[in-house]
Amino acid sequence: MDKFHELNTFIAVVETGGFSAAARKTGESQSAVSKAVNALEKRLGVALLHRSTRKVTLTDQGQKYYERTKPLLDEIQVADSELTSSTLDATGLVRIAAPSTFGRLHVLPLIPELLLRHPGLRVDLVLSDAVRDMVEDRIDLAIRVSTVSDPDSVVRRVAGTSLVCAGSRRYFKQYGIPKTPADLAGHNCLIYGDMTEWPFMGPQGRFNVPVRGNLSSNSAETILAGVLAGVGIGMFHRASLVGEFQHKDVIIVLEKFVSEPRDVSLIWPKRRFVPTRVRRVTDFFAAAMPQRI
Repeated sequence: MDKFHELNTFIAVVETGGFSAAARKTGESQSAVSKAVNALEKRLGVALLHRSTRKVTLTDQGQKYYERTKPLLDEIQVADSELTSSTLDATGLVRIAAPSTFGRLHVLPLIPELLLRHPGLRVDLVLSDAVRDMVEDRIDLAIRVSTVSDPDSVVRRVAGTSLVCAGSRRYFKQYGIPKTPADLAGHNCLIYGDMTEWPFMGPQGRFNVPVRGNLSSNSAETILAGVLAGVGIGMFHRASLVGEFQHKDVIIVLEKFVSEPRDVSLIWPKRRFVPTRVRRVTDFFAAAMPQRI
């Protein structure tokens, strides 16, 4: 049996989650799909898949094999399409991951223009404040607002923002405005994620202040909403103070102590060849995003 066919079939099973779904995707019979995967496993001498009546999952060897071979197949498919397409249009699915609030405020509004420029694209936008595993979650492009240290990824900085400390007029009228970071000990501080210490800058350099409050969340949008509702003081990215969050009742405080920069970066898995669709989407956001932030 053709090795390339075996590999294509194996990847179809992995990405569809089963033999019957892979058969529908490839247009082959379920028995043909099963035969191809069995032949691949026999040739390699290892089990690539765990099979059960409910689902099909990867073995450890299967996961490693998928991670190594999927980019190779992507390169072959892209090379084929670039040779057969005179216009080199960007087509196909691009899966983009971005932080929830930042993505809703700055990424989602750009999607219509992206799709207008490249009508052959399909975009799957994953909004989550958790850092996604790009290989495991099959992310083509991630947008992050933080320091990135990932040897397996390519990082392209496209813009910058900073942290801000803010509360509502209603809250400050009742509890007073903090004049120094130390004053936060007497305030209700809304905790985003695991930020139980807030970074500041003083004459002696950087220092952290422990904070606490009666509301915490892994969603930056929840913290922003809490600030707007007068619950307490929050620390978040300045780029978040747009749209409904750019409210006249939101007051930024302690500005002279907050100078922590945050890069806005585009990240994609490190591989020798990047598909045309990913390159086009990356170039689009690299040009459009600095104009919004």
